Amino acid sequence: MKKILLFALAIASVSCAQNSNKKMVKDSNNEEIKTEWVNLFDGKTFDGWHQYNKKTMSKAWVVEDGAMVFNPEKSIKFGRQAHDIVTDKEYTSFELSIEWKISEKGNSGLFWGVKEDPKFHSPYLTGPEIQVLDNERHPDAFVRPKYHQAGALYDIMQPMQDVCKPANEWNHFLLNINHKVNRGTLKLNGTEILNFPLSGPEWDELISTCKFVDKSNEAYTEAPMFGKFKTGKIGLQDHRDKVSYRNIKIREL
Repeated sequence: MKKILLFALAIASVSCAQNSNKKMVKDSNNEEIKTEWVNLFDGKTFDGWHQYNKKTMSKAWVVEDGAMVFNPEKSIKFGRQAHDIVTDKEYTSFELSIEWKISEKGNSGLFWGVKEDPKFHSPYLTGPEIQVLDNERHPDAFVRPKYHQAGALYDIMQPMQDVCKPANEWNHFLLNINHKVNRGTLKLNGTEILNFPLSGPEWDELISTCKFVDKSNEAYTEAPMFGKFKTGKIGLQDHRDKVSYRNIKIREL
C-alpha cells in the first residue's frame, strides 16, 4: 500500500510539472484555460499570408527547404514595389515564436500591430518593428549606437545584449505582446533582450525621439498612426535583401 501511495504521488508530481510548463490565461469567469500554439506557416505553402495591401501573395517570396524566403532577384523581376507580407488574421495579445536567417549585409524586420489599409503604404507606418540584421556587416548595426541592431525595437530601444548569430545562421525570436498587462518582451536565442511598455505615457516617452514620432524628422509626416493600434497583423519586411523565416507559430494570450 505504501509503495502504491508513493507511486501515485510521483505521478501527480510529474503531472503538475508538465502543466506548469503550459501557458495559462483566464476566461471571463476568471478561470484558467489552456492556450495552444498555432502554426502560421506549414513549411510548404503561404496559406494564411498575403502581400501587404494586396489580395494575393507576392511572387518575390518562395518556399525553400521548409522556410519562406524573400528573393530580391524575383522582386526585381516582378516589379520594384514593396513586397512586405502580412498574416491574414489580426492579433492583440500573443506570443510569437519564429526562426530567421539573414544574408550577408542583409536587413529585414518583424512587425506587429500592423493595420492594413490603402492609406498606409507600408507596414512600418503603423506597426512597430523588431529588427532583423547582419550585425557584423550592415551599417545600421552601429546607429544611435545600437537602435537598429538585430533584436532592437527599431529606432526606439536597443537590445540589452548582442546574442545574435552571424549571417546565414538561424536565430530564434520569442516575442511576447501582452496588452492585458501593458508589456512586451523579446527573447533572442533564449536570452531576454527587450522589455518595454505597449501604450500609455511610458510608451509615449519611449517613442518620443524615434523618427516616426519626432516632428523634426521627415518620416513623422508619413506615420501619424505609428504604434497606435493594439490589434493588428504580423508582418515580415522586404528590405531588398535575402532573408528566410521558418517554424513560425503563435498562441494568443
